[in-house]
Amino acid sequence: MSESGQTAYKNLMVWQKSMEFANAVIDLTEHLDTDRKHFRLVEQLEAAATSLPMNIAEGKGRFSRKEFNHFLFIARGSLYETMTLLDIFQMRGWIPSDAYLSLEKQSDEIAKMLNGLIRSLPLTD
Repeated sequence: MSESGQTAYKNLMVWQKSMEFANAVIDLTEHLDTDRKHFRLVEQLEAAATSLPMNIAEGKGRFSRKEFNHFLFIARGSLYETMTLLDIFQMRGWIPSDAYLSLEKQSDEIAKMLNGLIRSLPLTD
């Protein structure tokens, strides 16, 4: 399918990495180490993590680079929101350190990719 096709976003490495990251976060939430179920925080974590690839895809589907850029900024915000929630979960001892460090490493890679893509897009169409 061509770049203008309906699934062009799937060709973006940052989208692919974001999907892997979101999946890993969802896997993690299914095995939280907490007696209380903090449903609101868990739902917020899953929503933030899945918002990342969804905003990349939505932006890619827009008709202008300016709009795509806007959605990439939103995706980056979702990434930072996800990591902040993971920081809280880590501080509370709800997730293992190795899982946190793995997600942090993925997050750093995705942030660099998003920043590079944002810088590469001209602000005018």
